[in-house]
Amino acid sequence: MFDINNIIDQFEFIIDTENEGKRLDVFLTKILDGYSRNYIQKLIKDGYINVNSKVVTTKKYAIKENDTVEIFIPKPVNLDVEAEDIFVEIVYEDDDVIIVNKPQGMVVHPAPGNYSGTLVNALLFHAKSLSNINGVVRPGIVHRIDKDTSGLLMIAKNNKSHNSLAAQLKDHSSTRKYIAIVHGNIVEDQGTIDKPIARNPKNRLKMAVVEGGRESVTHYKVLKRYQTFTLVECQLETGRTHQIRVHMSYINHPLLGDNLYGPKNSKIKYSGQALHAKTLGFVHPTTNKYIEFNSELPEYFVELIKKIEAINKIRNKE
Repeated sequence: MFDINNIIDQFEFIIDTENEGKRLDVFLTKILDGYSRNYIQKLIKDGYINVNSKVVTTKKYAIKENDTVEIFIPKPVNLDVEAEDIFVEIVYEDDDVIIVNKPQGMVVHPAPGNYSGTLVNALLFHAKSLSNINGVVRPGIVHRIDKDTSGLLMIAKNNKSHNSLAAQLKDHSSTRKYIAIVHGNIVEDQGTIDKPIARNPKNRLKMAVVEGGRESVTHYKVLKRYQTFTLVECQLETGRTHQIRVHMSYINHPLLGDNLYGPKNSKIKYSGQALHAKTLGFVHPTTNKYIEFNSELPEYFVELIKKIEAINKIRNKE
C-alpha cells in the first residue's frame, strides 16, 4: 500500500457503457491529459489504481460498466528537464518575452511520465534564459493551454517579465481570443457566460460549473452558423482549467471533438477539441506599450470547417 502523504492528486470516476471492455491502461491514457501510457502502466504496476476499492495491478484489466476507478498520483521524482531540439513556431521574441504558436498535440510542460517532447523541452533548447518562478519543470510558463488546443502562448524570459505578465492575467487586462467549433446553432449573436468553475464533485477528471467555485467569465461571439455547428470566437476574461470547454458545454454547445465534455456521437468523427488560441495581447513588461499577435487557423481546423461545409452542401441538395 502506498503512503497517502505521498499523493499529490486523486481522481475518481464511474465507467459508462461506451467504455466497457476497454483495457484499463488504454482508457486511462486517453482520459488523463498529459500522462503517458508508460507512466499509467507504472501506476497500475505499483498499486496506485483501484477498481471498486481493490488494487488492480494488471494493465490488461477490462473495465466494466459501473466500475468505480480511483487513480492516485504520487509526488514526482526530482529531476532536471532536458533541452530538446524540437521545432516550435516563434511568432515574436525579444529580451523579455517569446510568443509561440503551439501545435495541437503538444503538451506545454512536463508531467509525471511525460518529461520529453513538451513545449518546455523545446524552449530550453531555443532560449538562453527563461524565468524560474514556476520552477524547473515549468520555466518561462506564465499560462498554459491544453494538449489538444493549438495556438498562441506568451513565455517569460526573466522573472520581471513573468511577474508583469502574470499580473495582467490576474487583473484580466490581457487579451486572449480563441476560435472554436461547437455543436448546434447558437441563437444569440453574442453573449457572456459568468459561471464559477471547480472540480466536478462527481468526476475528479473533469471541471464543472459549481456553486462556490472560482469566478469564471467567457465572452462569445458567433462568426458563422452551419446546420448543426457554429463557428465562434471566445474571449477569456478569466483563465480557469478547461474554461471554454466547460462553459460552452454548460450552455449545451460543447466543442466539436471534445471527448471529455462533448457528446458521445457526432456527425463528424474527430478526437481532440476544435479550439485554437488565435489572438494574444498584453502590455509589454519593459516598453509598457500594448502589443497584440494573431495566428492563422491551423490546417486541422481548416479541414474541419471544410468537412462541415461539405455536409451542409449535401443536405441542401437533398
